[in-house]
Amino acid sequence: MTRKVPFVPTVVVLVAVAIMVALGIWQLGRADEKEALLAHYAAAGDNSEPTAWPLDAESLEKSLYRRSRVKCARVRVIEEVAGTAASGEKGWAHRATCSNADSDAAILVDIGWSRAPDPVTWTGGMVDGVIAPGPRLVADPAAAGLVPLAKPDPRDLPNNHLSYAVQWFLFALTALVIYALALRRRWRDRS
Repeated sequence: MTRKVPFVPTVVVLVAVAIMVALGIWQLGRADEKEALLAHYAAAGDNSEPTAWPLDAESLEKSLYRRSRVKCARVRVIEEVAGTAASGEKGWAHRATCSNADSDAAILVDIGWSRAPDPVTWTGGMVDGVIAPGPRLVADPAAAGLVPLAKPDPRDLPNNHLSYAVQWFLFALTALVIYALALRRRWRDRS
């Protein structure tokens, strides 16, 4: 007795498996790109020369984890968000939304840390710090009598592309195993 393999379901499964394998290979490439980006960020953190505040996405990518200085000409609002002190203690970061003197564009400035989310009064001014994702400037030194925040660290960014690649390869293998079991059952039921 000949064991027939159904054409359409087989094509569908093989196309799906090919897509999953391609996605796994793509994630492996992304892992290498992310590793290079993290190395760039680490080198940027070692650069003590201040850079201008980034005005677009391209300059932001080049400026992350570098020192910068902004003038907070007007404080729009200060809000409390979860944050970590330089000592490692968890608590509240006080984030000011500022307008600078050159434009009305919002600039986020994390001015410092406290244990409690109590409101803080700060009228703005020149702020030195490190550019963090967001983008936001993490003040160094802290302002408004607050405790310094932990400096942004590119090692905190996940590089989980390798695990995503493994997942895609396992999905592909699982699809093949399930299809093989389904074919085997089909053949057994027909015999």
